[in-house]
Amino acid sequence: MFLCAVGAGVTSLFRTPWIAAVAAMSTGTFVQLEPLNYRDGARVEPADSCGTEKAFEPATGRVIATLQCSGEKEVSLAVKNAKAAFKVWSKKSGMERCEVLLEAARMIKEQKDAIATMETINNGKSIFEARLDVDTSWQCLEYYAGLAASMAGEHVQLPGGSFGYTRREPLGVCVGIGAWNYPFQIACWKSAPALACGNAMIFKPSPFTPVSALLLAEIYTKAGVPPGLFNVVQGGAATGQFLCQHPDVAKVSFTGSVPTGVKIMEMSAKGIKPVTLELGGKSPLIIFSDCDLENAVKGALLANFLSQGQVCCNGTRVFVQQEIVDKFTEEVVKQTKKIKIGDPLLEDTRMGPLINGPHLERVCGFIKLAKEQGATVLYGGEQYVPTDPKLKFGYYMTPCILTNCSDGMTCVREEIFGPVMSILSFETEAEVLERANDTTFGLAAGIFTRDIQRAHRVAAELQAGTCYINNYNVSPVELPFGGYKKSGFGRENGRVTLEYYSQLKTVYVEMGNVESPFESQ
Repeated sequence: MFLCAVGAGVTSLFRTPWIAAVAAMSTGTFVQLEPLNYRDGARVEPADSCGTEKAFEPATGRVIATLQCSGEKEVSLAVKNAKAAFKVWSKKSGMERCEVLLEAARMIKEQKDAIATMETINNGKSIFEARLDVDTSWQCLEYYAGLAASMAGEHVQLPGGSFGYTRREPLGVCVGIGAWNYPFQIACWKSAPALACGNAMIFKPSPFTPVSALLLAEIYTKAGVPPGLFNVVQGGAATGQFLCQHPDVAKVSFTGSVPTGVKIMEMSAKGIKPVTLELGGKSPLIIFSDCDLENAVKGALLANFLSQGQVCCNGTRVFVQQEIVDKFTEEVVKQTKKIKIGDPLLEDTRMGPLINGPHLERVCGFIKLAKEQGATVLYGGEQYVPTDPKLKFGYYMTPCILTNCSDGMTCVREEIFGPVMSILSFETEAEVLERANDTTFGLAAGIFTRDIQRAHRVAAELQAGTCYINNYNVSPVELPFGGYKKSGFGRENGRVTLEYYSQLKTVYVEMGNVESPFESQ
C-alpha cells in the first residue's frame, strides 16, 4: 500500500490540497493512490489477479506499492469498456477530439510540478529532468490535437465520370505498453496520436513505475474523453500477454527491451495485429577533430548521463578522432566529476538513483567485466552512498567513463542502460562509419563537426532512425522517433505516426453502367 503523506481521504489529483501536498513532498514520503487500475473513468480494484509486483522508491529503496497484476478477466473488462468508448469517440469530429486533447494538455501544464514530483519519487530521475519530461508530454498532446482535424483521405478522378476516394479511419482498441525510464512521457507519446486518430487505448505501465499513467487517465477523464477511452491495467509479462492476445485489440505499441519486443511481436502476429516497437540501442556518437570541443563534451554528457544513463537512444559508444581524443577525454572527465549525485527532489541534483537494486547490480557487473576485458575506468563506476541517512538504501552509483575500449568488448557491444560511457578513438571517416554501423541496433547516432558537408554525408550513411548533428538526445514532438534493425520499427511523434494509428479504406464509385464479360451474347 502507498504510504500517505496527507489525510487518507485526499486521493484525487483534482483536489487542490492533493496537488499542493504532492508538489511539496520530500523524498521518503508518498500520497496514497490505490487502487492502481483505471477503468471506465474511475480507479478500480482489478477483477482478478495473476500475482503481485513490488514498486520501489529508488531514492530510498523502500516499497511504495504492491501491485495486484491484472488477470485475464480484468484485461477483458478493460477491453470491453474501451470498445464501448471507442464507438462514441470515433464518431466525433477531428475538431471535437482536438478540443479535448487541448484541455488535457492545459491540465498537464497547469499541474506540471505535482506530476514531475510524483514521477521523480517513483522513477528516481532528477526533478529538473522530470519537469522537462512533463513539458514534452503536454506538447505532444497539443501537437496531435492540432493534427486531429487533418485526418483525411484523397479524391481520385477515374474514366467515365467515375471516381474513388480514400478514408483514413481509426483502428479500434489500441494497447500501449510502457517502459520505466519515461513513464508519464511514454504514456502521452502513445496515447496522444492514438486518441487524435479516434482510437481507444489500454495502457500497461511498467510494474516498476505504475503511478504516472493513472495521473494521465484522470486528466483525460476530467478533460472530457468518454469513460473507458483510456484505461490502465497493471502487471508484468502475464498481463502483457493477455493484452497482446486479446481478439478485440487492434494494435500494440511497445517500448522496452529487444527480447520482450520479440515476444510482443510473436504474440501479436497470431492475431495479425500491427505493432510499433521502440526497442534498445547501442548508439554511436562520432566526434571529429574539427568540432566545437565544448559543445562536443556537452553532447557526450547528454548522450550518456541523462536519467542516470537509462535512455534507450543514448550515444554510449563515443568515437573520438585521434587528434583530439586526449583533450576530449580530459575535459569530459572534468565535467563528469561536477555532476551532483543525490536526492532527486533537490533542485541542484543532476543524477539520482538507478531504478532498483537488481538493475544497479547489473550495471556494476558490466563495469567489472569491462575491466576484466582490458578497459580502464578513468572515473566513477562505483556504488555511491549519499550523506543523507534517509538515502542510504537507495540505488546510486557514480557516472562511469571507460577508455582503452575496443569494438569487441561487451561494454561496447551490449546495451548497459546505465551511466557508462565508452570512449574509442578513430582515424578516418570511412573507418568510423564502418565501426559505428557494426551493431545489431540502430536507434540513434550523433555527429559533432563544423564541416556541414561531412555532417550530412555521415548522417546519410549511418544506419539509425534518428541522427543528431551537433547535439544529442533532443526529441521535439514534431520529429518522428524510432529505430532501424533490432531497435524496432514504426515511429512515435511526428505526423507520420498518424499512419500507425489509422488505416486506409478505398471507396470506388461507378457513375456509369457495369461492363461485364458475362453479358448474354
